[in-house]
Amino acid sequence: MAEETIARRLAAILAADVVGYTRLMEADEQGTLARLKALRRELFQPAIKRHGGRVFKTTGDGALVEFASAGSAVRSALDIQTALAVRNAELDEAERLSLRIGVSLGDVMIEGGDLYGTGVNVASRMQGLADPGGICISGNVYEHVGGTVAATFEDIGSHQVKNLNRPIRCYRVQPGSATPPAPYLEPQPPSGKPSIAVLPFQNMSGDSEQDYFADGITEDIITALSHIHWLFVIARNSSFVYRGRAVNVKQVSRELGVRYVLEGSVRRAGARVRVTAQLVDATSGAHHWAEQYDRDLADIFAVQDEITHSVAAAIEPRLLAAEGIRTLSREPADLDAWDLVARAMSQFWRMTASDVEAAMALLREA
Repeated sequence: MAEETIARRLAAILAADVVGYTRLMEADEQGTLARLKALRRELFQPAIKRHGGRVFKTTGDGALVEFASAGSAVRSALDIQTALAVRNAELDEAERLSLRIGVSLGDVMIEGGDLYGTGVNVASRMQGLADPGGICISGNVYEHVGGTVAATFEDIGSHQVKNLNRPIRCYRVQPGSATPPAPYLEPQPPSGKPSIAVLPFQNMSGDSEQDYFADGITEDIITALSHIHWLFVIARNSSFVYRGRAVNVKQVSRELGVRYVLEGSVRRAGARVRVTAQLVDATSGAHHWAEQYDRDLADIFAVQDEITHSVAAAIEPRLLAAEGIRTLSREPADLDAWDLVARAMSQFWRMTASDVEAAMALLREA
């Protein structure tokens, strides 16, 4: 039998839900239902219609709405929450209704008038992360609307949400002038480990269809470096916040709390690809290593694996050497265990009797 084709499209999804609906219904069933109907009729539906949205599913206290663009969905959410805040200010506390709203952008499956898929699921999870009276959006929505919508965006980091195997970058949205989000700082490396962020490699091919290759190289390098047990590697979802943005390594160091940054580019022409990479000390701006790889694309995955392994193998000794040199300017009493090991290894590889003895003493202390 021929396999049934499922229609799909990219859509911005808004998910809204009444805060504490069960409690409100238990306290005043008829009054709560009347206030909910009035909210939908007088605030929610007009705002949705004004921005070209379509309600495709309703529950007792919530709704899912489809928009053609992320900007329309966020503007509609802002209109709803602003108007509801004004209305609530004029009501007694017992009569107020509050909404949580989440917005996502993603691929959806179409069945009749209903929508399904990851885009719908993520919007529901964003709604669950929003504060009462607030709005929470996914990272890809922010990438489309940041700086173009009159709102203040707060980066609240990455969150693991139900039914997804990867964390989602999240932003709180409040009415106001368009401003860049305050940076979310990653936890500092445990036990003083050296730390690195791998920035998304730039696609220099002039063809956006090749973005997948640059992203694949970046993800594979992050995975390979994470296998180095003494190195703290910033996760993909945090590094990819900088995708398509012009940033300097010192800014990355401040925002992610890392000492080293690996950045690079991919240029593909016909059956050949050129990948460049460089390792930078983000605190000082010093370059520790740079390399260029030119390969034929007979087997694109083999090329990707080869470059990934080559970069990871080249970086590990450079980082170890850089850490050893960095510790030489400090007094031994000020060194933690990792620094002692790094200094010991830098002396050990000089392969003289005195240096080996000194290295052994440092290792015993560590």
